[in-house]
Amino acid sequence: MSVHPDPITPLRDFVVAMTRLVERSQDEPTLLAEGRKLLATLIDDDGWLPESFAQPDPATYRQYLLYCDPLERFSVVSFVWEPGHRTPIHDHTVWGLVGVLRGAELCREYAPNGDRVVARGLEHTMTKGMIEAVSPTVGDWHVVANALTDRPSVSIHVYGANIGAVRRHMVDSASGEVRPFVSGYSSAVLPNLWDRSEAVRAG
Repeated sequence: MSVHPDPITPLRDFVVAMTRLVERSQDEPTLLAEGRKLLATLIDDDGWLPESFAQPDPATYRQYLLYCDPLERFSVVSFVWEPGHRTPIHDHTVWGLVGVLRGAELCREYAPNGDRVVARGLEHTMTKGMIEAVSPTVGDWHVVANALTDRPSVSIHVYGANIGAVRRHMVDSASGEVRPFVSGYSSAVLPNLWDRSEAVRAG
C-alpha cells in the first residue's frame, strides 16, 4: 500500500481519465479495453479507498457509490463482502468492469435460456489485481461471492450507467423465476474527490 500526499488522488485521476474516455468513445470494445487499463492502475494500490467505503455488514454484501458521472455515462462502486456473502443470480444490462482490490472473489457464470437462467458450468476465482468484463455482449449473468473464509474482500466496479438506478433482473432463489430489480446503494454519501485545499495551501 503506497501513501499519497492526498490519499484520494488515484480515484480522482481515474475519474478524470474515465470521463475523457467516455467523451471520446461510446464503442463498447474500446471502453472495455481502455477502461480495463485504467482500472488496473487504480486497483494496483488499495490505500486510496476511504475506510468508510470498505466496511462490511454481517448481514449482506455492501455496494458503496464512489462516483457517478454527471451525465450518468459511468459509475464507480466499491463492493464489500464478508465470508459467506454472495449475490443472487443477476444481470447488468450495461457494460461493466470488475476489479479485485482486496481478497478474492468467486464468480459463477449463467446465461438466459427461454424464460429461465441456467448455469454455464463456468466458475473462476479472481484474486487481487484481476479484472473481468460483463455486458449483454460479452456475458452478463453471474453470481459473485467472497472466495475467502477468514476475511472480507473488496472489489471496484465500473459500469456504463448509474448502476444503482438501472432496471435489471435477478433470479428468485425460491422459485427460479426471473424478476426485475433496482439495486440502489448502501450509502447516501460519496467520497469528496475535489477538496484539494490542503495541497493548494501547502503549494
